[in-house]
Amino acid sequence: MLPCVCWLQPILILLSSVLWTRGENCPATCLCPDPHTVDCSGRGLTRLPDEIPLDVRRLLLADNWIPRIPSDFLVLYSDLVYLDLRNNSLSHIEPGTLSTSSRLVFLDLGSNNLTEIPKGTFGESRSLIKLRLGNNPYLSMVSEDAFLGLTSLRELELERNALSTLKVGALSQLPSLRVVRLEGNPWVCNCNFANLFAWLMENSHKLPNGVEGMECSLPMDGRRVSLTQLSKDSFRECQATLTLTDLLIIIFSGISVSVVAIMTSFFLASTVHCFQRWSKGTKGDEEESEE
Repeated sequence: MLPCVCWLQPILILLSSVLWTRGENCPATCLCPDPHTVDCSGRGLTRLPDEIPLDVRRLLLADNWIPRIPSDFLVLYSDLVYLDLRNNSLSHIEPGTLSTSSRLVFLDLGSNNLTEIPKGTFGESRSLIKLRLGNNPYLSMVSEDAFLGLTSLRELELERNALSTLKVGALSQLPSLRVVRLEGNPWVCNCNFANLFAWLMENSHKLPNGVEGMECSLPMDGRRVSLTQLSKDSFRECQATLTLTDLLIIIFSGISVSVVAIMTSFFLASTVHCFQRWSKGTKGDEEESEE
């Protein structure tokens, strides 16, 4: 039996060394189930933990109270592919903060307090495949160039936010998009929604529940209607376009009206002036005749 014990001893020493190193590199408030995963979910954190291993690939930070991400946070984590920050207190993301991780594939920013997604928020994270931005109750503005450069993005979640309109360019510039969630937003069926409506009808296969799962408010009375009740004819008044000839006519008409107004004013002023001179001359002649 002794030879067997001697043979197992180096393996046991190696395993204990690995386990000790793993525990040493793991943040005190987190769990590290494997050498490349750090799980700090539900720990009541009010800031990002210290001593996160530089070779982390999966970072789980959901269900905390983290209010912001430092702009240089991801500079050192070049191997990060999975970042879960859902259900925190994030109100904004500084442009460029998330663009330094070139390998990031999954990003969850859902259930936070984000108010807008400006241009440059994600830089050109060309490896990003799935982006979750749903359930941000104050998110009312998404820049048309917010997702510019996300050429690999396949799934985009924007459901249950505060969006009443969205530039169609924000979606049409995503060549790999396969799934998009937009339901549960307070969309308004006005002219600003017309282009998005046309895109949704053409890409209804990308909506998990089709257009049946989306509603918008009528601008006249605020009544909510399903998109299935609308058609392109519903936005007919938004499709009127002015040709170059129409513009020239409008400009010429404006100039003509201005010229006529000026000439009329000049004529009236001249008439009043002549009348005043005539009145003074008549009065003078009457006074001379009386003398």
